[in-house]
Amino acid sequence: MSDPQLLLTSYLKTLRLPVFLRECPTVARQCSDKDATYESFLEQLAGLEVQNRQVQSIARRIKQAAFPVVKELADYDFTAVPKLNKKRVLDLTKGQFIEQRANVVLNGAPGVGKTHLAIALGRDACRNGRKVRFFTAAGLVNTYVEAREERHITRLENHIQRHDLIIIDELGYIPLDRTGAEHLFSFFSQCYEQTSLIVTTNLPFAEWPQIFAEDERLTGALLDRLTHHVHILDITGDSFRLKTSLKKKKQQTAGEQT
Repeated sequence: MSDPQLLLTSYLKTLRLPVFLRECPTVARQCSDKDATYESFLEQLAGLEVQNRQVQSIARRIKQAAFPVVKELADYDFTAVPKLNKKRVLDLTKGQFIEQRANVVLNGAPGVGKTHLAIALGRDACRNGRKVRFFTAAGLVNTYVEAREERHITRLENHIQRHDLIIIDELGYIPLDRTGAEHLFSFFSQCYEQTSLIVTTNLPFAEWPQIFAEDERLTGALLDRLTHHVHILDITGDSFRLKTSLKKKKQQTAGEQT
């Protein structure tokens, strides 16, 4: 006669219910002590399995997003940028702009936390079940160049279309040649009203032609697509990195003097 425990273990492995299998003895004892129903026993085990799968799904989406560092909104110092509307930023974490296929532009000088906010919003989107991908502007252009050389443009565009949100960081730090500008225009055109974007830049829109090979016509067409449905956040303040560096130097100087 077959052992029921061995059969149960085999069935749960076949059904790929590892948490169900692991927690079954513990939950069984707890339910027995409380004289709980069979339905309650199954509900608790199923709930634990679902919770575990949700945690794993979030971790997988965050890994696939390829964020360069871990940044959370709770760690952002809003007091250092008092002109930034905190409530507006918090509203963006709800992801309604993604549902509306709208975009977010974070504009400000280097060091004010644009990348921090972009990554934090991206991680929140992953937690809310969204597929996210992070690129630097230069990295995205290089990805397009490599795809064209290998004749994989269609594959790259299909990959882009599968995402709900794409983050483009550091747009404007490095001017693009004509080919790079055209690739980026192609990307923005493909995402228009299909995939939401978060763009960080250190340049006001009036100076964007210098990014795109001084082509004002191409820049205008790109901005028309990007800003049709957009939330623009201007971030003004001192560089966090500079303040941190000055603070460390001050502490070192104080330590040497004691």
